[in-house]
Amino acid sequence: MGLDAEIIAAARAGFMEEAQDNLRQLEQDLLRMEQDPGDLEAVHGAFRAAHTLKGGAGMFGLDAIVRLTHALESTLDALRDGSQTLTEGNMAALLAGADELGELVAALPDGPNAPGATDTPDEPRWRLNLRMGLDALRNGLDPLSFIRHLGTLGTLCAVRTHPDRVPTLETLDAESCWLDFEILLQSDAPRHAIADVFDFLQDDCTLEIQPEAAVRSPARTPDAPLPSPDTSPPADRRPAEEGRFIRVRADKLDRLVDLIGELVIAGSGAGNAARESRHARCIETAQRVHELVQSARDGALALRMVPIGQTFSRFQRVVRDVCKTLGKEAALQILGGDTELDRALVDAIADPLMHLVRNSLDHGLESPDERSASGKPARGQLCLQAYQEAGSVVLEVRDDGRGLDRHRILSKAIERGLIAPEAVLDDAQVHALLFEPGFSTAEQVTDLSGRGVGMDVVRRQVEALRGQIHLTSTPGQGTAVQIRLPLTLAIIDGFLTRVGSVGYVLPLDIVAECIETPSGLQAGPHRDSGCLDLRGQVLPFLDLRACFGHGGERPARQSLVVVRCNTGRVGLLVDRLLGEHQTVIKPLGPLFRHLPCLAGSTILGNGEVALILDVPALARLHTDSPRPSTSTPTSAHRLASESP
Repeated sequence: MGLDAEIIAAARAGFMEEAQDNLRQLEQDLLRMEQDPGDLEAVHGAFRAAHTLKGGAGMFGLDAIVRLTHALESTLDALRDGSQTLTEGNMAALLAGADELGELVAALPDGPNAPGATDTPDEPRWRLNLRMGLDALRNGLDPLSFIRHLGTLGTLCAVRTHPDRVPTLETLDAESCWLDFEILLQSDAPRHAIADVFDFLQDDCTLEIQPEAAVRSPARTPDAPLPSPDTSPPADRRPAEEGRFIRVRADKLDRLVDLIGELVIAGSGAGNAARESRHARCIETAQRVHELVQSARDGALALRMVPIGQTFSRFQRVVRDVCKTLGKEAALQILGGDTELDRALVDAIADPLMHLVRNSLDHGLESPDERSASGKPARGQLCLQAYQEAGSVVLEVRDDGRGLDRHRILSKAIERGLIAPEAVLDDAQVHALLFEPGFSTAEQVTDLSGRGVGMDVVRRQVEALRGQIHLTSTPGQGTAVQIRLPLTLAIIDGFLTRVGSVGYVLPLDIVAECIETPSGLQAGPHRDSGCLDLRGQVLPFLDLRACFGHGGERPARQSLVVVRCNTGRVGLLVDRLLGEHQTVIKPLGPLFRHLPCLAGSTILGNGEVALILDVPALARLHTDSPRPSTSTPTSAHRLASESP
């Protein structure tokens, strides 16, 4: 029997993950080559990515991938040594080859029955780590001769050099041996026979030999062909620090965060019990547990944080291909790529970002002739930027194009009956029309636009992530779309309020201030909303008692929570303020998912259920749209009252 099926499956999973990394690197370097044909580092980077991918594929007998990467290597090598020049034709061929590689990798089945998983010869594998002494060469010892002799005991599957010890050129002593080697040997020879090969090196090297089964993820090491005596092995440019990282399955991290969430709830309950006991030692211990739970929460959530730059970089290819289709020129600038965001948010925000980027290229940027005629550079600028602000992550998509045509937007809105012809709207209100369902200013349907499925979908996707989207534009100068997202979807810092017997939680980062108000505050004609004068400014407010159908007598004094929304500030009228609360977000059950204005639920320390408000949807539904039926608030109230 061959290697254990579980080990093969783990190795294959490692290859798949690394293959995706190399494919992304290959595409990015190819796009850099296209933008700057003289960028030799990009050519070298693309060659290394293809070479590493070929080595891993060869280890699993994936011949189609090996043949294709070899063809890419040949072209890239010719570009490296100057025997070929980069043309539009061979660039198109390289990108097409990278696309086909992606399809081949994506088509690979997973598991122990995958191709290459059972055709390994029935021999054990050994992994050797060989660190040479600095004086080895001066003592007449050639490491490559020992490695080649090692091949007589079996098959050398891979040899990798580690140049981590190589100093700078100014301090390099060419007679010293700075390289370390990692070797994968397939052989049924015993350990002592393998060690005997390096017997003459025992005073000039450090040798470590491990059976391949003991290696956690053998496919994580990129393979390189055994170098001939007159050539040097290709240098692996990945930093040594990468060895300190391990890959962890995403579902394991999700499970850890779920458990931390349950711990937060249990810790809150323990804190409540300690305070009710009025026992000083219990209260002190509960407070210490609370602090540790907070630290564990922050640590667990940090494990799921990934930089947004990798997602941004994928749009290099999108910009290139869309510009080719439209006959436009655009340079993509990426700022703040190291800004971190929850992995689930990064995955979910990719589609909205894709739509915004394509919109900017199609609607925003002018053709080169138009730009030249208006005094702009022929090549347009598209910028993707990320940064943290007030406990949130802000993503911006900006272009320096023609900007939004206010008159055209208004004409389309009047034509569709969205506004009256005599309506007077400010710029923010005009821009908000773009988010209406089916709204489009495109003159004709293309592959990129004009199908009536656009910014309304983007808004829904963003708000489903508890985010907000805002648009600004200056005619002739460009358009910017800003998306504000929470750092994570799992656990948030919330602000707990109460209306009647039901608790309502708001994301803490949108709360601006709280004001005590008399119970006689009057709502408008719809009874659930109105306006008040707040320090000389008009503040629209929503009465949550009316919005969610709470009966009973109002308290003598209520409180107004002022929150920040896309359209500005909005007040929420509540009965009581209960303060900050660590909120573990629980999804609503299937019976209640249709309810508007609710983003989920949470369990309080005393076991009660509180509802998490979707504030943007609440403000939009109760200030801009027809009144909801009374069945909605009654259902929401019942959800909070009847949930366990």
